[in-house]
Amino acid sequence: MAFTAADVKNLREMTGVGMMDCKKALVATDGDMDKAVEWLREKGMAASVKKAGRVAAEGMAYAAVIDGVGVVVEVNAETDFVGKNEKFVDFVKGVAATAAKEAPADLDALMNCKYNGTDLTVTQQQQEMVLVIGENIKVRRFARFAEGVSVPYVHAGGKIGVLVNLETSLSAEQVTDLGKNIAMQIAALNPRFWDKAQVTQEVLDEEKKVMLAQMENDPKMANKPAQVREKIVMGKLNKFYAENCLLQQDSVRADVFEGTVEAYIAHAAKELGGEIKFKDAIRFEKGEGIEKKQENFADEIASLVKG
Repeated sequence: MAFTAADVKNLREMTGVGMMDCKKALVATDGDMDKAVEWLREKGMAASVKKAGRVAAEGMAYAAVIDGVGVVVEVNAETDFVGKNEKFVDFVKGVAATAAKEAPADLDALMNCKYNGTDLTVTQQQQEMVLVIGENIKVRRFARFAEGVSVPYVHAGGKIGVLVNLETSLSAEQVTDLGKNIAMQIAALNPRFWDKAQVTQEVLDEEKKVMLAQMENDPKMANKPAQVREKIVMGKLNKFYAENCLLQQDSVRADVFEGTVEAYIAHAAKELGGEIKFKDAIRFEKGEGIEKKQENFADEIASLVKG
C-alpha cells in the first residue's frame, strides 16, 4: 500500500511523533495507518497516541531574549489549567531556549533538535510532558530574531506573546521601555500592517470601493460631485492607516507619549541620543485559528446509552 506526504502529516498529528519517524513507520507497515500507529507504540515513541488526537487550543504564548536572540513560541495544551502548570511553563521556556540556541529552520527541525539541557529531542520531551501532565501538548510554532535588538512582552500570563525587533545604535537596556510599549500596542490592537508603505494597492482599491459604495447609499453624500467624494475618500484612507498600521496608530501609552508610534520612536531616539528604527515584530495569540471542539455532553451520553 503506497502512502503520501499527507499520510505522514496525519500520522504525526495523531501521534505527536516526528516526521522522519512517522515516515519510517509507514514504510515499515506498507502505508497501513493503524499498523503504523501500533509500530510507533511498540517502539515506545507513541505512548501518548490517544491523547495526541485531542484538541489543544489552550496553553501559552511566550516571548524572551536568550543570549541576545529574540524568540517567541506557542505551545498548546487542552485546558487553561495546564497552561498555568509550573512543569508546563518550564517546558515552554525550554522550547524557547532550544529555538534560540539551535536556530532551527522550521518547526520540524525544532522538533528534532535536542531539547535544551537534555539528550531527548523536543518531540520526545513533548511526549514525556503528555505522559506526566495527562493532556495533549503540542509545540505549535516559533519565530526568532538573531539580528538587531529584540524586546519581548508576554500579556496576561501567556495569552499573547509579542517580540519586537529594532535596529538601533543604542544598547538593549536603553530601548527596553520603548520596545515594551510598542509590543503592548501590538498586543492590544493587533495591527494588520506595520507601516502604511506595506498596504498594497489591492487593499487600497478595495477600501476605496467600500467607501464609495457607502457614500452612494448615504442620501447626504450621494448627490455630491464625484471629485468631492474622491477627496472625502482620501481623508478616510488616512483614518484607515491610523487604525490599521502600527507606526501610524496613536500610541496606546498616552501617559508616556501623545502622538503616533512613529513619532514616539523618533522622540525616544532624540531623547536617548541615538538611532532607532522599527524593523519587525511577531505576535502570537494562544489558540488563534484553532477550531475548538464544542462538546455536547448530553448528546454524547445519549449516544452511549443507545450504543
